[in-house]
Amino acid sequence: MDGKSRWSSVLIMDSGRKPLDVLAKQLNAHILVVLKEGFEYRGKVVGCDNLMNVVLEEAVEYFGGRPTRSYGTILLRGNNIIYIIVL
Repeated sequence: MDGKSRWSSVLIMDSGRKPLDVLAKQLNAHILVVLKEGFEYRGKVVGCDNLMNVVLEEAVEYFGGRPTRSYGTILLRGNNIIYIIVL
């Protein structure tokens, strides 16, 4: 590793910031989204809404650390998201 913590790029919140505001500033960034069911999605965030639904382009689905499917564009429901990491 390069000395950085694995969590150094997690969207960390301070008391004065809202998660949606932080996510909206990451438009066109590549992110990793981890869902409750254990699935992970990596792709470029191109949209989000007030329910934390996230739209990814060039999305790849992972399960158990292995890629399982590739998608062009995908919508991830905010109520299924555990956390988001900026890659």
